[in-house]
Amino acid sequence: MATIELTQANFEQTVSENNIVLIDFWASWCGPCRSFAPIYEASSEKHPDMVFAKVNTEQERELATQFQVRSIPTLVIFREQIIIFSQPGSLPAQALEEVIDKALGLDMDVVRAEVAKQDNNS
Repeated sequence: MATIELTQANFEQTVSENNIVLIDFWASWCGPCRSFAPIYEASSEKHPDMVFAKVNTEQERELATQFQVRSIPTLVIFREQIIIFSQPGSLPAQALEEVIDKALGLDMDVVRAEVAKQDNNS
């Protein structure tokens, strides 16, 4: 599956209806974003069972603000509607695959328990 364009209009549905969603926050003027784009696209072809989305920070400022994106590219990964990864900076192909492998290897029961614990402490 190729990457999809994520907007405020389709964000909620995309995250809620898919098990794993990777989001690349980018802008057309950003050199590192342009370098990361083919790596991200190639990874999307390797993982057709995941949603690879892109958010143009120039057009979707509200989403970028919501995720406190201060540097681009920024990669965010949702699994079962929980953010499990968020990091600015371009990743080489091997590092992106390692992040994906770690995301797949997470025990989501443990993650949910940790989220619930943090929510109770706030």
